[in-house]
Amino acid sequence: MAKNEDYVPLFETRQVKGSILFRLFAASILVGICFICMYRVRFFPVGSSKVERWSWFGLFMSELWFSFYWFLTTVPRWNSVHRFPYKDRLSQRLEKDLPGVDIFVCTADPIIEPPSMVINTVLSVMAYNYPPDKLSIYLSDDGGSELTFYAMLEAATFSKKWLPFCKMFKVEPRSPEAYFRTAVEPDNDPVMLQHWLSVKKLYEDMRMRIETTTKFNRIPGDIREQHKGFREWDCVSSKRDHQTILQILIDGRDPNAVDIEGKPLPTLVYLAREKRPQFHHHFKAGAMNALIRVSSRISNGSIILNLDCDMYSNDSESIKHSLCFFMDEEKGDEIAYVQYPQIFDNLTKHEIYGSSYRVILKLEFPGVDAIRGPFYIGTGCFFRREALCGKKWEKECKVDWKRMNNRKVEETASVLEQTCKVLASPTFEQNTLWGKEMGLICGFPVEDVITGLSIQRRGWKSIYLYPEREGFLGVAPTTLLQTLIQHKRWGEGHLQIFLSRYCSLIYGHKRIPLKLQLAYCIFNLWAANCLATLYYIVVPCLCLLKGIPLFPKTSSPWVLPFACVAFAHRAYSLGEFLWCGGTFRGWCNDQRMWMFKRTTSYFFAFLDNILKLLGYSKAAFVITEKIADDDVCKRYEQELIEFGATSPMFDILATLAMIHLFSSFGAIKKVILDADHSKVLDIFGLQILLCLLLVTINWPVYQALFFRKDNGKMPRSVAYKSIILALLACTLAMY
Repeated sequence: MAKNEDYVPLFETRQVKGSILFRLFAASILVGICFICMYRVRFFPVGSSKVERWSWFGLFMSELWFSFYWFLTTVPRWNSVHRFPYKDRLSQRLEKDLPGVDIFVCTADPIIEPPSMVINTVLSVMAYNYPPDKLSIYLSDDGGSELTFYAMLEAATFSKKWLPFCKMFKVEPRSPEAYFRTAVEPDNDPVMLQHWLSVKKLYEDMRMRIETTTKFNRIPGDIREQHKGFREWDCVSSKRDHQTILQILIDGRDPNAVDIEGKPLPTLVYLAREKRPQFHHHFKAGAMNALIRVSSRISNGSIILNLDCDMYSNDSESIKHSLCFFMDEEKGDEIAYVQYPQIFDNLTKHEIYGSSYRVILKLEFPGVDAIRGPFYIGTGCFFRREALCGKKWEKECKVDWKRMNNRKVEETASVLEQTCKVLASPTFEQNTLWGKEMGLICGFPVEDVITGLSIQRRGWKSIYLYPEREGFLGVAPTTLLQTLIQHKRWGEGHLQIFLSRYCSLIYGHKRIPLKLQLAYCIFNLWAANCLATLYYIVVPCLCLLKGIPLFPKTSSPWVLPFACVAFAHRAYSLGEFLWCGGTFRGWCNDQRMWMFKRTTSYFFAFLDNILKLLGYSKAAFVITEKIADDDVCKRYEQELIEFGATSPMFDILATLAMIHLFSSFGAIKKVILDADHSKVLDIFGLQILLCLLLVTINWPVYQALFFRKDNGKMPRSVAYKSIILALLACTLAMY
């Protein structure tokens, strides 16, 4: 087909600079790895004791695993791209043909995910700079809570003033809480100031009512009588056993659904899908599939945006930025989804829990984008509806946006509320392709990743967009235990995918590029890193107490590949972190958290997968808490790691820290008491250095065990247990 000479693309793809430097670095690391392997094979202690041989062999296997995993992370970054949408071109050419957009916001528990936070996300997307008659917002309340429903009613009323306010003051971001937290009062016009203050007070009053209602866990009788929707809860026995509750709070087709200036409002829908004890509800994947079906009858937007309830919109132009990719006349028809990065707005300066993922988002994802597109990460993603519903990509298929916009729904809101309920029933999916080839894939804790892979397998491409202004901002965990539990769920789900028929190397074979298959493995094998990491940080320390050397002498030339690989890899990692906007302390925290996660979260994720394979465990979905008490928040802002809970994960962290400490004491004693100090340092120099480095990384653990007096310190039971276990391990190693 001949190209249109007048065609001007709606987006641009540019190659990332610096790829040559990265390739040279990767080549140097590869050379160093080869020399390390040569050393391990050449100097294998054949004539030594059985313990020394097995220790050496295990360390070699760990190093081979690290080398393999490094190779996986390097492959996708060989080429990287950045995307740049041209919103002005979209407005000039296709403003009249803009498609309908359905926005799905998902929540599951009014205690862990407070309704006041949920409605801030809802209001932020209601206020998008987009034609309101083409915008529909759906809230999936998997907690089936009338508290959340009440908050949505309050949001529907407040939106009549909030949306005109956003346009008048050009508000960014359009989450009321986020905006008023940082905004400065306008002082150039007394009338404007009065209006600004009145809307702020309206919001604060609304938030107070919602939080008070949530605190007492009860809807006042006079409020219940104001809306028919509350009668639905008269039939609810529990949040796991109830009928479908569907309420169209704002019908965008209704000429009376307008704001205080007479402008139309977007459609707003509340949905609590039906749940019954005898049916598996498939967590978030099931909620999303119910939303897809229900929205297809009410608004049927061609584009779907899904958000977690804590990810508010930070840019009112995000829809149009995304449409630049979908509506591009030459390349748009092959794009299934546009993925935004998951960024958090409550991070501390030095990112105490390493939750920014800045290197992954700014360097690794652009590399995956260059292959065929990024993974779907569960939030902040714009979908083409037909791609999400199982359609295969075909080269001949072209979208007629005008025709798609002419579809009209004739039923009234009350009729739709009744007829759509069956679509949110668990029985509707029985013996269908829903959850298998249509909608989100069910049966995995990380349903998002497998869904994205399934879409790409059907021939579609995806886009990764990291705009200058972040599209969405969310809430990161504010305690160590929350962070570790979240990564345990992620690691478990990813490994479960790798061990299933949906493994990218099998499921994507000949369907997606090999480089993309390997890119999926980077995350699928997160949990598998636990074994090599645990071995590498425990065995050399214990062997040091036993007097078994596992590394070359410091006087030997063979020490160079070990030193070069370790130093170059960490130095390059630090350089990347700083280039991505981080700090040196932030990088140190990031390294600490990766060790913590590999030795706890991923270890338990790996263990749970083994138990599942043996039939001793079942899948579970754990919601990450979005709130914390004032004491915890204060320590988080002070960047003090929160250890104030009992958990098997903390038992492991404390025990490992004590092993490193005792091993370091043993090494120092060996150096001091031995007549030939230089000989000891020559033989065990690298092992001693490794022990001291691990002690440095674990310094916050020692503070929590011995020095801290606040409630974030390590519980005494954990301290006693870790000391006993560490002493036992060190004693066994010595004798």
